[in-house]
Amino acid sequence: MRIHEIKKTNRRKAQKRVGRGGKRGTTSGRGQKGQRARSGHRIRPAERDIVAKFPKLRGVKNKSVSGKAIAVDISRIAKTFASGEVVSKQTLKKHGIIGDVSAKVKILGNSDITTKLEIEGIPVSASAREKIEKAGGSVKK
Repeated sequence: MRIHEIKKTNRRKAQKRVGRGGKRGTTSGRGQKGQRARSGHRIRPAERDIVAKFPKLRGVKNKSVSGKAIAVDISRIAKTFASGEVVSKQTLKKHGIIGDVSAKVKILGNSDITTKLEIEGIPVSASAREKIEKAGGSVKK
């Protein structure tokens, strides 16, 4: 036997060109075609598009954190308190008119009263002040 007479026992298989990297064959786990199969693909994150759709905040940023004052009418106070009694945040809480002493409260004068009231440490509207003083009461800060 001479060297030129030697033949292979199995045929030569053409080498496949496979996707670079990985151990998953031709497409290397990228599927077939499309943007995600290409090198250098970039898909925008969905969160970024969602955030872009929100309206941008404009105007004053320093809005009051504490809410509006609780409006209490003088007729409600006149029904609850006896004549000559002192009205403060503590007494309003004790009688169940307000829930918390730290809450903002303002007394409004939407109705007339005849009860003499002494109001201490609560903001009072101009009409309420007028009606309280007309009934013989007083407003102190």
